[in-house]
Amino acid sequence: MEDDAPVIYGLEFQARALTAQTAETDAIRFLVGTQSLKFENQIHIIDFDDENNIINKNVLLHHAGEIWHISASPADKGVLTTCYNKTSESRVLTCAAVWRMPPEWESGSHESPDDSSNSPQTLELLCHLDNTAHGNTACVLWEPMGDGKRVISLADSHVVLWDLQESSTKATISSSATLEGKGQLKFTSGKWSPHHNCTQLATANDMAIRGWDLRSMSQIYCIENAHGQLVRDLDFNPNKQYYLASCGDDCKVKFWDVRHINEPVKTLEEHSHWVWSVRYNHSHDQLLLTASSDSRVILSNMVSISSEPFGHLVDDDDLSDSEETHHEEKSKEPLQDSIIATYEEHEDSVYAVEWSSADPWLFASLSYDGRLVINRVPRALKYRILL
Repeated sequence: MEDDAPVIYGLEFQARALTAQTAETDAIRFLVGTQSLKFENQIHIIDFDDENNIINKNVLLHHAGEIWHISASPADKGVLTTCYNKTSESRVLTCAAVWRMPPEWESGSHESPDDSSNSPQTLELLCHLDNTAHGNTACVLWEPMGDGKRVISLADSHVVLWDLQESSTKATISSSATLEGKGQLKFTSGKWSPHHNCTQLATANDMAIRGWDLRSMSQIYCIENAHGQLVRDLDFNPNKQYYLASCGDDCKVKFWDVRHINEPVKTLEEHSHWVWSVRYNHSHDQLLLTASSDSRVILSNMVSISSEPFGHLVDDDDLSDSEETHHEEKSKEPLQDSIIATYEEHEDSVYAVEWSSADPWLFASLSYDGRLVINRVPRALKYRILL
């Protein structure tokens, strides 16, 4: 049972922004934003042809500036947000905007990897998430499973909830909150929880993780020293509403039950440098990806804290007597957590890793030198989870 080889795609510019095209659930598609100071920045639309194991790409121009963060609408395939740098009055500002890609590209095309004869098109600006009052935007989060009409921007010490109106061409602030405390507080990242009717948000600033209730815009929990150094990224378990994963500059990945914040439920220490990205698999929450500036992507099987700690729950009626006794013995033992695979195709810091929204067994990772690698969960594990 041979595993498929990784597929590698090289961008000519440095890059750190990656997202799956969330609203696309049929084709495997990722969006990558470049980070170039000298040249026109681009968004690469990467289509992966699973059957032939090849990548098709389209390139869109992003005139606004170097892209630090990219996020795709959960409802409209053609709409995305970027956070980008622009220089105004000799100051560098990180701004955010909502864009639409040309309609013929929303569902991808089949340009061959080497056909670059046609000139790239430009993104259409729908609206700015105008943040001059709030400072530099770290990231923009879409409401999970939403209709694409609500986004949150994290700008310096502000959480800003926006309503997008008139087909996303107008953004109005519906509410906001500010981080109180000593010194210059700045959000580094955040995640909108898919649970509790999408009324909760988790944010990271410095070494702390905070939970917010978006109805009252008030803080609901605070994990003060969640990591020994800066917290880089967060993700919610899609199947367990109180579980949250975090990663940071202390090389650790931690798992939290936000009802009991004194201690992490579990800690992983597999990376040897800063951990930039942590992602739960959307369907099988025991599968967790982490990416680090040690140039590695690690796939972990965190069964003990997943929604299926005993593996699949098989209906007793389906088992024969001998199977039943064997099954009973087996089901009393929680399965062991393990590192499934370490992927070492990158040669530079891996800033982002994302699961495909169309294929639960496939993911992409992006390193700063512009290398995008598409990998799959090992087949043996896939069948163990499914069967």
